[in-house]
Amino acid sequence: MPSRQPKTFKKESITVDFAIRQLETLVGVAIKPLNSAAADERVITDASLHRPGLALAGYLELFTYKRVQVLGNTETRFLDHLDAEARAKAFNNVLRFPVPCFILTEGNEMDKELLAMATNAGVPVYVTPMPSTQFMYLLRDFLADQFALQQSVHGSLVDVYGIGLLIIGPAGIGKSEVALDLVERGHRLVADDVVMVTRKEDDILMGAGTDLVQHFMEIRGLGLVDVRAMFGIRAIRFQKRVEVVVNLHPWDPDQEYTRLGMIDEQYPLMGVDLPLVKLPVTPGKNVTVLCEVIAMNHILRHYGYDPAKVFAERLSSRIREKGVANEAPVRGVEYFEHDYE
Repeated sequence: MPSRQPKTFKKESITVDFAIRQLETLVGVAIKPLNSAAADERVITDASLHRPGLALAGYLELFTYKRVQVLGNTETRFLDHLDAEARAKAFNNVLRFPVPCFILTEGNEMDKELLAMATNAGVPVYVTPMPSTQFMYLLRDFLADQFALQQSVHGSLVDVYGIGLLIIGPAGIGKSEVALDLVERGHRLVADDVVMVTRKEDDILMGAGTDLVQHFMEIRGLGLVDVRAMFGIRAIRFQKRVEVVVNLHPWDPDQEYTRLGMIDEQYPLMGVDLPLVKLPVTPGKNVTVLCEVIAMNHILRHYGYDPAKVFAERLSSRIREKGVANEAPVRGVEYFEHDYE
């Protein structure tokens, strides 16, 4: 199995060729090359995009040439309205810098002379029929994902009722066994042992497995289990948002555990505070069912229902009415109907 040491890292660059191939195969963007420049030798180092309208007009002081250059209707029509000499001069203003590539949107065409200039400079040129706004949204989202901060976390990530539970704890506590039991109960495994967490925009953490382990699980005393082969495609997910952290740990009699859930604890991960549930493990405790309850409780709280607050309000109301200090417990129904079992 891979190393369990947490590592935070991010990509420094990707090649233009890699980005274009991923846009086609994963994102579904229709895009084709217009010249034969070596795209595998040009690199992208910035997730932002740039439309070089001012650079074509001659203003180069703030030209962010390291970004992918998108030529939409405005840029192409500006070049088309110039005569041949002025057009070549304007385009050469941009080619003086090592730009990664040019991408024309909305099926726009590039003058053959300009295309030859880009080829001689080794700059790949592409065209897509998509509108500029839509294409830039997809490309920006893809590049933001590629250059996002990532970290490896030792634990198991399971989709439980649509909630991504990240199960952590010391080695040997039973994280993989709990994840396997959840899969047996119909939930979906995302990753086991090593979870690759990526911070997306808006403080969203996405989790996935590693390319080596994928949906294999290591069960102590049993060995490796291929969850996909054993339980089928419905038992796995390739990615899931990390929403709740469940920390399994041995029962500590000296530690005080919350019983009403009025204290909201947080688990900081890559700058994002996630809800944390500390779950002490004792012989006979059904941790799997508790994980299901944790997920369902998170859903309730997401939609505005907090059982701890509801109980606290009910208790406060009773105290205000008549107090409960020395009062005997009162049953919850006033009259038992004739439905004895």
